[in-house]
Amino acid sequence: MTNFYNRRLIQTADGSYTLYLPEMNEHYHSIHGALHESMHVFIREGLDKIIQTGATKINILEVGLGTGLNALLTLMRSAETGCSVNYLALEPYPLNREEVAALNYIDLTGEEMPEKAFRRMHELPFFEKERIITGFEFEKWHHKVHEASLPAESFDLVYFDAFGPQVQPELWTEKVFAGVFASMKPGGVIATYSAKGSVKRALKACGFRLEHPPGPKGKREMTRGVKP
Repeated sequence: MTNFYNRRLIQTADGSYTLYLPEMNEHYHSIHGALHESMHVFIREGLDKIIQTGATKINILEVGLGTGLNALLTLMRSAETGCSVNYLALEPYPLNREEVAALNYIDLTGEEMPEKAFRRMHELPFFEKERIITGFEFEKWHHKVHEASLPAESFDLVYFDAFGPQVQPELWTEKVFAGVFASMKPGGVIATYSAKGSVKRALKACGFRLEHPPGPKGKREMTRGVKP
């Protein structure tokens, strides 16, 4: 049985840290830059696309909270733009306090405000919702995506940041994406780092209209889906 808690701290090419699972040879973020990847895939090609529509209240689902980097960057963008975010994260393998403390994201962002917020998102008990800062409500569930009972037509944006299809293929199936599709509002966006053919076919089969923006460093493209 795979031990998802046997993790090592690794520094990526842009100086930001990620975690490494040696049993699976899998990293939580790109070794070409954890901070760069999250900013590119989930903020610029995900959240910013929703903000550009004029939305001021955004419901976000994250599949795979992991290090919390996507949530931290989203909180910061929310504060910058004044948009209100309601954030639900799914995480079956939470980090411990030592792992959270070792991450250097706060130092790299150069912002003091998010430090307490970042710690609080990790420390907050599962299934409890809390206002982390003004305009940012946060909740996390101790579930894998196929175990969660997601509310119908609720999310404007989905960050699909689970471990890769080669590690957890059961999370990247048409059945799973159909459940995510049903949980999204019409016009909602799903963003993921994966551009694997089987992932794109599964998304398309569920009804998503696919877009293929350039990927972050080290990847030719990423995948973005829009619910008609």
